[in-house]
Amino acid sequence: MIQTAYKEAYRPQFHFTPKTNWTNDPNGLIHYKGEFHLFFQHNPSGIDWGNMTWGHAVSTDLVHWKQLSHAIHPDELGTIFSGSGVVDWKNTGGFQTSDEAVLVNFYTSAGSHAPKEVPFTQSIAYSNDRGRSWTKYEGNPVIGHNRRDNRDPKVIWHEPTQKWVMALYLDQNDYALFGSTNLKEWTRLSDLEIPDTECPDIFELPVDGDPDNTKWVFWGAAGKYYVGNFDGTTFTPEGDAQRSNYGANFYAAQTWSDVPEFDGRRIQIAWMSGSNPPDMPFNQQMSFPCELTLRTTSEGIRLHREPVAEIENIHTYTHAWSDLPLKPGEDPLAGLTGELFDIRAEIALNDATAIGFKIRGQDVRYDVASQELTFLEKSGPLAPRNGKIRLQILVDRISIEAFGNDGELSMTSYFLPDLDNADIGIYAAGSPATLVSLKVHELRSSWA
Repeated sequence: MIQTAYKEAYRPQFHFTPKTNWTNDPNGLIHYKGEFHLFFQHNPSGIDWGNMTWGHAVSTDLVHWKQLSHAIHPDELGTIFSGSGVVDWKNTGGFQTSDEAVLVNFYTSAGSHAPKEVPFTQSIAYSNDRGRSWTKYEGNPVIGHNRRDNRDPKVIWHEPTQKWVMALYLDQNDYALFGSTNLKEWTRLSDLEIPDTECPDIFELPVDGDPDNTKWVFWGAAGKYYVGNFDGTTFTPEGDAQRSNYGANFYAAQTWSDVPEFDGRRIQIAWMSGSNPPDMPFNQQMSFPCELTLRTTSEGIRLHREPVAEIENIHTYTHAWSDLPLKPGEDPLAGLTGELFDIRAEIALNDATAIGFKIRGQDVRYDVASQELTFLEKSGPLAPRNGKIRLQILVDRISIEAFGNDGELSMTSYFLPDLDNADIGIYAAGSPATLVSLKVHELRSSWA
């Protein structure tokens, strides 16, 4: 059976996938002149990992993506592993040749083995046409080999010290910070250790929305992060590492650079590692973009993750209830079917022992005694607030992403649905709960 591109049975309809072949880490996340650039690890010639090249897609709303030509290809320094991107507004690197500000991407040149041993190094490429074509810097690599397979350069501009700062993964739990004024020459600033591996990110956020009270976040590939302080040279963590996502398929997340001040959000996307549906022209997918905030909780300052508001761009019909008793054995969603939903609920638990959603045969269940949300064999902590919990659940063809209490909990997981089961439902166990508010938004495809 011939299947139309982007309409295949297991093709995500609002999570990014390349048209064909393997993809993994998001790279080079840059915002420039209304476009969000998403580069990504891609194999142009195969369905499995290998031949790493930077694929490229753009979006004006983080929901509708257009895949462009590949941006950065392998060369004599190796294949093109993960990295990051910035807008060089002040032309500190001297690469600008047009009226457009120059975009600069940093990536790992992943070396080679026989017949010639070439180690992992860090390189750059730049664009003077809004990211449509890319030129590799003739002086690559800009950072030579440090240790083992050192990789994944994350570069930011540090305004107080007027320099670029790069976070680089070295080996095991070790990372290094480097500084530069021109993007070409780098000095090692400091080292740090985080119980995670690969793909660092570093960014500053206000606490509880207060611009006069900010903290820095240092992030690793598996979603562990530290909250702390950064003076342009050294990152100093406060407290222990924290976990950001409790799902089964969340890795190598990165945040966009140069999101304009009038927007002001810190926006993140991750690779949903392990999302490999059968008999599809693509392999793996991205998570849905989320806004990150730092908020004070009873346990300290914690990172919160919530889907970007632009999900509303694909809302269609909305089913809504309020102040509705949810009794065991009753289901106000009975008869509702579909593949794509944005579900938002505020639920008063009352004396219920559990509440949950049945989604295409999967049980998304909140256990009151353990204060945990569980689905697809993973559980995450979620304490009620004044006897209530808030949930947002994004349902795509092969994924469920759940967010609890305004992003305090996030869980990102892949699943393979029964194509004959499109039912969704809601239930309470033990005793009645109350649906303070329930909105089930049906979604249209972002590829339409």
